[in-house]
Amino acid sequence: MTDISNSTKDTKVAYLGPAGTYTQLAALRQFGDECIYVDCSSIDDVFAAVENNSTHYGVVPVENSTEGAINNTQDCLIDSNVTIVAEKVVSIEHNFLVRKNSDAANIDSIASHKQSLAQCRKWLSANYSGVKQVECASNAEAAKLAQSTQGVAAIAGEMAARIYDLEILDSKIQDQKNNSTRFLILASKNTETEPSGNDKTSLLLYTENKPGSLFRLLQPFEELQISLSKIETRPSKKEAWEYVFFIDFEGHVKDDNIAVLFERLYSSAVEIKVLGSYPSRRHSD
Repeated sequence: MTDISNSTKDTKVAYLGPAGTYTQLAALRQFGDECIYVDCSSIDDVFAAVENNSTHYGVVPVENSTEGAINNTQDCLIDSNVTIVAEKVVSIEHNFLVRKNSDAANIDSIASHKQSLAQCRKWLSANYSGVKQVECASNAEAAKLAQSTQGVAAIAGEMAARIYDLEILDSKIQDQKNNSTRFLILASKNTETEPSGNDKTSLLLYTENKPGSLFRLLQPFEELQISLSKIETRPSKKEAWEYVFFIDFEGHVKDDNIAVLFERLYSSAVEIKVLGSYPSRRHSD
């Protein structure tokens, strides 16, 4: 069993870096200041760090409330053998950052993660229409670029502004004010959590490409009155035009009614991969 609330100064946590990302913020809010934090250059590297036991945990973004799923994370969940042991929902407030004492009129490009650029689409159109946009691996990477390159502005969080000594020209520039991102806390394969009474389970379901497959897959949830919180599809990578379903639902694998659900699902799905059962967090921190 695992209890992430018992993390210590020796606990190692991988996150999508560099320092100053919203993922680091989610990690700090989950584990506190005493852990050893390892910044990774990609989501794939976070998964690898957990899978090869270089770190005890990993933190990755999985979906944004306005821009939807993070495809890279979903693909890694398909391919890896890690377990989801918790989730964290963080309110996202984007800021427009420049080098201190810069002239806003001389900005020739704006850097950020592609989802952050999309989340500020209207603001950018109204204030910097026609200015080149540069996609970066993370918001913090964009902040580093703004710090080192004349004429480059960045869209990132307040923590990135502090770390990279940038000036906030405008704050809360995201188009949707109630903007939040859900992050997953990952641990090694077969790590288990105990039911909390308010849990969520994440699955991958592979079905045959036959008429009525999706209906047969969803029917047990309806019959057992188990609430689905998410269902999405991604290419299965096994056969052309075959898909895998990502499903989140309320309940824990150790709950009696969920055991009945699995009995019925196994008769409807070609393959089932349990990603984890963990306490549900509906609201942002």
